[in-house]
Amino acid sequence: MTLPDDAGSPPAAGSPDDGADQAVRSTVAPGSGLPADGLVDALDTLRARLGALRLPLEAPGAGAARTDLRRAIDQLDDYLLPRLRAHRAPLLVVVGGSTGAGKSTLVNSVLGERVSRPGVLRPTTRAPVLVHNPLDERWFSTDRVLPGLARVSTTGGHGSIVAGIAGGASRPGTAGVADPDAPTRTLRLTPSEALPQGLALLDAPDIDSVETSNRELAAQLLGAADLWLFVTTAARYADAVPWDLLKQASARKAQVAMVLDRVDPGAEATADDLRAMMAEQGLGDSPLFVVPETALEDGYLPERAVAEISTWLTGLGGDPGARDRVIAATRDGVVDSLVDRALALADAADAQETADARLRHSVTRAYEDAVAHVTAATSDGALLRGEVLARWQDFVGTGEFFRAVEEGVGKVRDAIGAFFRGKPRQAPQVEQAIAHGLESVVLDAAEEAAERSYQAWRGDAAGEPLLEGLGLSRAPASLRGQVGEQIRGWQGDILELVRDQGAAKRGTARALSLGVNGLGVALMVFVFASTGGLTGVEVGIAGGTAVLAQRLLEAVFGEDAVRRLAVQARERLRVRVQAVMDGQAARYTAQLDALGSADAGGPGLRAAAAEVEVAARLERAGRLVPSDDGGQPGVLARPLRGVGSGGGRPHRPGAGAVPVGRGEAAVGMAEGGRRPGFWARLLGLFSGPEDAR
Repeated sequence: MTLPDDAGSPPAAGSPDDGADQAVRSTVAPGSGLPADGLVDALDTLRARLGALRLPLEAPGAGAARTDLRRAIDQLDDYLLPRLRAHRAPLLVVVGGSTGAGKSTLVNSVLGERVSRPGVLRPTTRAPVLVHNPLDERWFSTDRVLPGLARVSTTGGHGSIVAGIAGGASRPGTAGVADPDAPTRTLRLTPSEALPQGLALLDAPDIDSVETSNRELAAQLLGAADLWLFVTTAARYADAVPWDLLKQASARKAQVAMVLDRVDPGAEATADDLRAMMAEQGLGDSPLFVVPETALEDGYLPERAVAEISTWLTGLGGDPGARDRVIAATRDGVVDSLVDRALALADAADAQETADARLRHSVTRAYEDAVAHVTAATSDGALLRGEVLARWQDFVGTGEFFRAVEEGVGKVRDAIGAFFRGKPRQAPQVEQAIAHGLESVVLDAAEEAAERSYQAWRGDAAGEPLLEGLGLSRAPASLRGQVGEQIRGWQGDILELVRDQGAAKRGTARALSLGVNGLGVALMVFVFASTGGLTGVEVGIAGGTAVLAQRLLEAVFGEDAVRRLAVQARERLRVRVQAVMDGQAARYTAQLDALGSADAGGPGLRAAAAEVEVAARLERAGRLVPSDDGGQPGVLARPLRGVGSGGGRPHRPGAGAVPVGRGEAAVGMAEGGRRPGFWARLLGLFSGPEDAR
């Protein structure tokens, strides 16, 4: 992804991030001054490999692999590459969870503003809401992160498309989206002074939404997060769907904080049980915040209920070192996860190639057998039955011609001329009978091959879906015409062979000029002359027929020439039959060719994953680690104003679970019922009447 030069830094002159443009254009690893260009280049290569990967066949595990492929690409596009190219971008905290967990109410209560609409109707959050400090708007108004979502600005309470997405060009499928509540791929950008610069909250749709698109979007947004703030309830914390996502987060070492909402007084055991489940899934070091069941005040949770969450988030936003460490930890986990995913997807690509080869083999074998069947049928005497035999006998006669052959080859030469001069009209009838017989053999073989291929694919999980609506179980009606054309072409080949051979023998020129068709018919009969497929009296008849054809040809061309002509004739017939069967087989294999499953790209994907692994190792080895607090990751270097004066404690990610709060951060309304100011709201503190608004 390439960002425009003017994208990536807040517009405020002299702000701490006014050098963010340079940070976008020069890749720097979080926590260091070392370039991460090698890692970005390796990830770009991996992204190209993943983008080219196709898993169209229903090979084992293909469905799960397709989902994993989509998530891997989303994570590269939505999070990893943008984060590497702009490490100074605000920390993105995605608030996710189950239906009715109270995500939107929690976000509104932390901010003291109604930025996301809660309610009893589900799904409530249809388009995700991203809340940011006004000075951070340009980090999110471009397609730096989540490029597939159109931006909708809600400044001043009115939704409008944000100009300049992807350098001024609308992304596919996003043009004209203006309704902030429309269930489409939009991202509502909402500025809020309550958030410190460097921190953004994204209220995601329900992970178990009744709408599939919302569930998929929720998973995509969580994949784009620097930090998950996962909200569940005392009644639903053990549901399977949330834990499926949390297991994925644990596997890729994502930074996660849990919020257990709506905990009744005296139900501390629920939090203990959740903490035990977190430990079992590798999330034992993740913070856990407990929000008690309480009545809303003007639509907000009381400050005391969200004080610890507010303090913790503010600390992350206010301390660049803590923010960078969270970002780096999540980013490293994503890189490692992508390497593992790429290797698994390479295996899935190999499975595609295996399935493709299996399906092709079943078709190839069926049509190779069809060619072999035609070859056998045209060399074992089986074609010299019925009409072919009758027409040949009519053609050669049974009296004087046979006696002439028996008296010697010399007399055969004399008989040939009279024979062809006297009865040339019979040759086309023999050719036609041969054509009909050969056509039937080829059509029957093609029909059987089509049925065998169809049954093989139908019994294969990868092949069965490809058959729908294609009518491949039978040979097409057009095949008869194709076969007839090839047979006529072969008969033309035979006559051409006879002419060529006759032109080289001056002594037989007169006979050839009078009997090319007849000699061609004799050569066709000789090609089919073996008696392997005949029984009884047919053996004698066909055998005599073959001997007659052979002697006739040898009398004209000689024994060696006849043998050579027969080999050439058989080979030309085989080539033409093969062309017919190849065309029929292509009806099947073309389906695979169109899918590109023969070369899915497993080796290239493995190589790209190995490059990422090496580049990540080098980048981490060169990263400088801050040690202001003795090397402990995530400790707040400097708490913001008001922290520690009764409004909760700062907590460091990865330092263990947060104790269940039971009034420890108790604050109330200002005297006279007035609300505290926005910092007091954010921190869960009351700073005095002068802060009330």
